[in-house]
Amino acid sequence: MRRTRILTVLLALAAGLLTGGPPAALASGSPAAAAVAADSYTWKNARVDGGGFVPGIVFNRSEKDLAYARTDIGGAYRWEEGTKSWTPLLDHVGWDDWGHTGVVSVASDSVDPDRVYAAVGTYTNDWDPGNGAVLRSADRGATWEKADLPFKLGGNMPGRGMGERLAVDPHDNDVLYLGAPSGNGLWRSTDAGVTWSEVTAFPNPGNYVQDPTDTSGYASDNQGVVWVTFDESTGTAGAPTKTVYVGVADKENAVYRSTDAGATWERVAGQPTGYLAHKGVLDAENGHLYLAYSDTGGPYDGGKGRLYRYATVTGTWTDISPVAEADTYFGFSGLTVDRQNPGTVMATAYSSWWPDTQIYRSTDSGATWTQAWEYTSYPARENRYTMDVSSSPWLTWGANPSPPEQTPKLGWMTEALEIDPFDSDRMMYGTGATVYGTENLTNWDDEGGEFAIEPMVRGLEETAVNDLAAPPSGAPLLSALGDVGGFRHTSLTEVPSMMFTSPNFTSTTSLDFAETNPDVVVRAGNLDAGPHIAFSTDNGANWFGGTDPAGVSGGGTVAAGADGSRFVWSPQGAGVHHTAGFGTSWQPSSGIPAGAVVESDRVDPHTFYGFKSGKFYVSTDGGATFTASVATGLPAGDSVRFKALPGGEGDIWLAGGAADGPYGLWHSTDGGASFTKLPNVDEADTVGFGKAAPGASYQTLYTSAEIAGVRGIFRSTDQGATWTRVNDDAHQWGWTGAAITGDPRVYGRVYVATNGRGIVYGDTAGTDPGPGPDPEPTGACAVAYTVTNQWAGGFQADVRLTNTGTSAWDGWSLRWSFPDGQRVTRMWNAEHTASGGSVTARNTGWNGTVAAGASVAFGFTGQWSGGNSLPASFTAGGEACSTG
Repeated sequence: MRRTRILTVLLALAAGLLTGGPPAALASGSPAAAAVAADSYTWKNARVDGGGFVPGIVFNRSEKDLAYARTDIGGAYRWEEGTKSWTPLLDHVGWDDWGHTGVVSVASDSVDPDRVYAAVGTYTNDWDPGNGAVLRSADRGATWEKADLPFKLGGNMPGRGMGERLAVDPHDNDVLYLGAPSGNGLWRSTDAGVTWSEVTAFPNPGNYVQDPTDTSGYASDNQGVVWVTFDESTGTAGAPTKTVYVGVADKENAVYRSTDAGATWERVAGQPTGYLAHKGVLDAENGHLYLAYSDTGGPYDGGKGRLYRYATVTGTWTDISPVAEADTYFGFSGLTVDRQNPGTVMATAYSSWWPDTQIYRSTDSGATWTQAWEYTSYPARENRYTMDVSSSPWLTWGANPSPPEQTPKLGWMTEALEIDPFDSDRMMYGTGATVYGTENLTNWDDEGGEFAIEPMVRGLEETAVNDLAAPPSGAPLLSALGDVGGFRHTSLTEVPSMMFTSPNFTSTTSLDFAETNPDVVVRAGNLDAGPHIAFSTDNGANWFGGTDPAGVSGGGTVAAGADGSRFVWSPQGAGVHHTAGFGTSWQPSSGIPAGAVVESDRVDPHTFYGFKSGKFYVSTDGGATFTASVATGLPAGDSVRFKALPGGEGDIWLAGGAADGPYGLWHSTDGGASFTKLPNVDEADTVGFGKAAPGASYQTLYTSAEIAGVRGIFRSTDQGATWTRVNDDAHQWGWTGAAITGDPRVYGRVYVATNGRGIVYGDTAGTDPGPGPDPEPTGACAVAYTVTNQWAGGFQADVRLTNTGTSAWDGWSLRWSFPDGQRVTRMWNAEHTASGGSVTARNTGWNGTVAAGASVAFGFTGQWSGGNSLPASFTAGGEACSTG
């Protein structure tokens, strides 16, 4: 759930970003930059699709199919109609400007659709050391220029779902306004965003704070000026629009107006009080300004709310709320007008967490309303919509809620809601986890009609990544993520069927696998109620919870012994503990301080390592006792990540530090007794290993670091003697200091953790593609096909294929035909092709070898109509398989 996102980000920042802060990178083209070797890489995301809060969606008003989305920490995106996907626009943001991945507002120019603007900055307190900026692009976000501001912006602050704070004058597009937080008032540019100055005549910088007692400055910041709306009926082309409305975070004085193009301002008379105006959307054709009100700034909270309509000609205010004030337990925020039919208006109950969010629709300017769902006989619900999440099946959260809750949910934190101005049937809305949309919205208005909702989020990757693991066998990638827990990627190009469950951590903080037994995996994380540790014996496909020691309050870090027989855990709230077996009985470890980062040796199952406050610790008895190393010169703080080399006993690499002390990359070949600092690495924050280069005997090193004055992602094939930068200035992703790992099976492939842009992975042009097509299996086989879950129009099935012959298979494929025309929508642990009802499932790169008597399992989700009978027969390699 998105409620934990702030904690996730802060844990990541506290671990490596705020200690000293990242240094400023040298400009490309400098002598230092030219000295760094570079390789050409192709970068993609390991698909999750969404995974974070989307507080804003903006359609261009003059060009069809041009739309943008903003995220709170993961940049901005442009909609690609041809592929029905989103393109990231701010991947160029570098380490020193990491805060500019938080986007507080986006504005698309309706006069010149090539122009787009983004107001960027993540925090207004000292968590973000840099000021905000307004980015401007003349090519729809392909390239950007920047205007620095003299104050901070808060893309991940309270109130971030209000807006839009940034707006382009629809008649004179050289004029822009920006509503600022923190008492900085209203700002204006008259040169298309190149320079900005305060509108000194604007009378109210806002006064609402979420929590005045918060000493961190996060919840106690003035949320400021929160939206700007132009009345396009009061201007002519080439001259500034005369009437401008501005929303302010002030419960008694929420709406202001200028009728002389911003020269003077006044509070709009007669306005409601006691609420904050989250949105102000103007229907110039009918002369209506619609306002969505909540008693708090959101995006999580809000207990009361109202909808109002203001008549711009007569000055009449009308309460058009769809429910009585006494019946609200939520605020309103999402707000949109159908530009093809301006009397149609929609709004969301953004803070209705239980049993679901609510969406309201009126076709008579708010006189009457219908709603997306309603009770028939409590707790039974009747929905005006259907939902198909087969493209992102994890959106069900693996839940089985009791009515009136349903899964998947319609959403939560639904502050972004937009009807396509060119298509009354298309609507998109943002939630705390994805972007949903429909292309037959007007079915809502038909008696008994239903409109179809599905994710419209492909390409928008917004997870915050805490840890990554690439086992030598099994799934190629395991991840520890904020808010959505983490995933087992059996294919990097497919959305996994489900996040880690049983238990389902709100955020996974650390994970590890047993190096010589990769089926054994452990993860630690945060959970409101339940264990903070979980184990898997099938490479992360299925999980079971462990037992917490007393006092545990958070996940911390965890390490698996090399053979999977022992574990060491350093949770929040309790000291370091160790266990033999799967965490049913933890014992305190001695000789190591609480809060230490822990890792395991990848050869000796009894050896574990730790680091805390400049000291390295070693245990040779399974984590029972630790001894401090005599090694000196290591980073003094706790901004450190280290790993032991697979296959190299006692071979350890340590990265970390801070600008005011030791900072870089260290290597130990004696189990941590001593470390040598690499002289050619200025600063480093992560380290990982991947398959050795052709002809090399030592594994490839990867790091997020500064080398020769250049910040980037680097690769070394000679134990750190020389380095090659593998990213470029267009692919930087802000802060990449949480985790990095190479792929042990594919030379050159590297997985990089970002703080809000998901898991990115890169392949060099010379990447080994791996083995070719696997041969067909020969010999006898057996199949167990089980429908594990079924719902209206959809189902999930598990398939187990057993080699009942006498020889091992080196590659397999399984074929069957659905008797009722069912269709596979998503498959995991196997690749598939289909023609009509005929399906062929083939092994992935890691599960092709099946010994005699052994089995391989895979699963899928599918669609059905009319019937869901089981397939009558299966064949593998031309042989009919027995069933049962």
